[in-house]
Amino acid sequence: MTDTALIVIDVQNDFCPGGALAVTGGDEIVPGINALMDEFAAVVLTQDWHPAGHSSFASSHPGKAPMEMTDMPYGPQVLWPDHCIQGSNGAAFHADLRTDPADLIIRKGYNPEIDSYSAFFENDHETPTGLEGYLRTRGISKLVMVGLATDFCVNFSAVDAAKLGFSVEVRTDLCRGIDLDGSLAASLNGMAAAGVSVA
Repeated sequence: MTDTALIVIDVQNDFCPGGALAVTGGDEIVPGINALMDEFAAVVLTQDWHPAGHSSFASSHPGKAPMEMTDMPYGPQVLWPDHCIQGSNGAAFHADLRTDPADLIIRKGYNPEIDSYSAFFENDHETPTGLEGYLRTRGISKLVMVGLATDFCVNFSAVDAAKLGFSVEVRTDLCRGIDLDGSLAASLNGMAAAGVSVA
C-alpha cells in the first residue's frame, strides 16, 4: 500500500481516561492502532499542542464554562477545559502508543488565537498545517484515519481530506467520540455525506 497513509489523530494523555478532556474508552484503541501501523507505507501522528491560555479554553473567557459555545472571528467554537498544553504530560502521546513507526508528527492548535481540529487546516478552514503537501510529495492518495475524538478532530480531518481529493476511510472501531449534544451521530452522517468511507 505505497499510496496509503495511516493518520493517527490525537492519541494523547489528556484525551484518555484520567486526562483533562477524557474521551470514554480513549485508551482502548491503542493496541489496535499499534497493530495496524506496519501495514502502511506512511504513518502520520497528529498532536494537539496548545500554548497555555489558548483562546479555545473556557478559562480564557471569564464567566464561561467548559463545553459552552462562543463566537470567534472564524465562527462558532466549543470552549474546552485546558488540555494538551505544550510540553505537559497531558499533551504527550499515550505511553503505549507506538511512535517509532511515525514518518511525521503534525502539531496543531499552537496558534493562541485559533483552534485547530483538523490535521489539514486550522478552524478558519483556510490556514494549512502543511500535511497535504507532505502527503502529495510522498505520492499518497489514500488515507485511513483512526484516533480521538471521532466527532471532532477525526471528523474535521476526514472531511477536509475528502474535500482535498484524498480517498478517506475512517475506522470507527479504532476511534472514540465525545458526543456533545448529538455530535457523534452528526459527524458520522457528515463524513458519509462528504464521501468518507466510515467503516
